[in-house]
Amino acid sequence: MDSRQIESLLEKYWNCDTSLEEEKQLKAFFAAENVPPSLKETAELFSYFQNQRQRPLADGRFDANILKKLKQASPEGNVIKMFSNVAKIAAGVVVLAAATYMVRQEVRKSYPAEVADTYSDPKLALEETKKALMLISKGFGKAQKEASKIELFNEAERRIKGKQDEKKVISNI
Repeated sequence: MDSRQIESLLEKYWNCDTSLEEEKQLKAFFAAENVPPSLKETAELFSYFQNQRQRPLADGRFDANILKKLKQASPEGNVIKMFSNVAKIAAGVVVLAAATYMVRQEVRKSYPAEVADTYSDPKLALEETKKALMLISKGFGKAQKEASKIELFNEAERRIKGKQDEKKVISNI
């Protein structure tokens, strides 16, 4: 492989755009003895990666050490008190019921039993209704514009997550 191909593959590698086959080609190239002097540092990096991959974790006792430390950190585990959770739920229900009762009382006070017409002229009432509906329509229009901006952010987030998922798959290999 010539140095131009290697440098273009390295550029793709640093941008996380290489395929597994291209990464294998890079590893094979840098494992060879005849690496150009301009790429010696990169060859040392690939050699380090290979050495770390072959190194065992704490002489085979890694799992046992981790389990021992976990048991020391929380010997009894987490204790969940059922009574306190039930009391919190009951208090929440009581607050919700009281708030509902108070709101209903206020609504009953502000609206009489029969709501009388406020306009004696039907044409005037129609015009006022049109004005109110136009205000609501403008509000929905503004909300729709803002929601489309949010959709752009959601799309960007999906693309970023897709790239991250690809990087995770490549790094796991």
